[in-house]
Amino acid sequence: MRTIIYNGKGGVGKTSVAAATAIRSAEMGYRTIIMSVDTAHSLGDSLGKDISAEVTKIDENLDALELNIIHEMRTKWSTIKDYISALMVSQGLEDISAEEMAILPGMEMAAALFYVLQFRDSGAYDVVIIDTAPTGETLRLMSFPDVSNWYIDKMFGVMKRLLVIARATVGKVLEFPLPSKEVMDSIEGIKNDMERVKEVLEDPEQTTIRLVLNPERMPINETMRSYTYLCLYNKTVECLIVNKVLPPDADGDFLKSRLEEQAGYMQMIHDAFDPLKIMEAYQFPTEMRGRKKLEALADMIFGDSDPTATYARSSPMRFTSEKGVDRLHIKMPFVDPSEIELFKTHDSSIIIATGAQKRKIALPLTLADADLLGAEFDDDGLTIKFRRKKHD
Repeated sequence: MRTIIYNGKGGVGKTSVAAATAIRSAEMGYRTIIMSVDTAHSLGDSLGKDISAEVTKIDENLDALELNIIHEMRTKWSTIKDYISALMVSQGLEDISAEEMAILPGMEMAAALFYVLQFRDSGAYDVVIIDTAPTGETLRLMSFPDVSNWYIDKMFGVMKRLLVIARATVGKVLEFPLPSKEVMDSIEGIKNDMERVKEVLEDPEQTTIRLVLNPERMPINETMRSYTYLCLYNKTVECLIVNKVLPPDADGDFLKSRLEEQAGYMQMIHDAFDPLKIMEAYQFPTEMRGRKKLEALADMIFGDSDPTATYARSSPMRFTSEKGVDRLHIKMPFVDPSEIELFKTHDSSIIIATGAQKRKIALPLTLADADLLGAEFDDDGLTIKFRRKKHD
């Protein structure tokens, strides 16, 4: 199953681009679903259809879904929601507030990722297209499989301590409800599924990211940062789609000056992102809404080519070994080496921080007790070197 994730700054038109891709994919015979994970959904407006939190049939080979976390909590994770709500009520929270508190931070991200697993396991679709929230939210989505395991481990620890307290207070009245076996099993299931999600997201044969931007300075700068951070999270960016490009035959003095300004920004995009594949879509004179306009947008972007084609297949993170030295290579474009911080932790992991993002990377077992020799930065990115300890 092919998963294509569209990301970009708010207002660049990524929902229209994602919808156009989905329509063209379905027209080519691929069983396609497009899923919006932006809380401010606009996918239904773009398609000109009413879309809900349930899978909605749009056309032959095309379904759509607008994720609603309240619906997901009530239908998929009711066991956990009910327990957390009961726990909050036992501590004096009102019922309505307790239900809201039961929606843990990041659960909407988990729901989106679990849909990818569900669609993959069921074999119902050939292509899943995800219309994401603006860049910051999407970076949290991409980092969630790593971060969630930390939270789940902490949650497990708290609940296990509750059970220990319960065994120590047999015959006494507890002031809080205990987690049931169903609750513990649900949390364990989430942890296991998140490991599978991580594998799917980091396999470029299955999942790639397309960055949408406009030929303007702020979207270009944000896209550069996004590209860097996605590489840090080992997600494969396969192409750029430059949307709202003024056609070269636009006339008038105002448009002429805008075309000259745009030409400079287009050169900036190519200078920064080459050899990444770059596709262009001209700006429409009217609102981008409805099937005909989305089909025209797909024509501009993809022409007669397959919109589900994979334009890049290499992961931004890989290990190599040579002459007794192991190396971790991480592609890190647009980064000043002085902005990178690197730490090795006591639990056989390394922490890499750059800008506003930080990632903890678990090392393979073969490098669990290896010595960190240092790191170097060149045009290919960051290389971290290790030497394994010799054991008698």
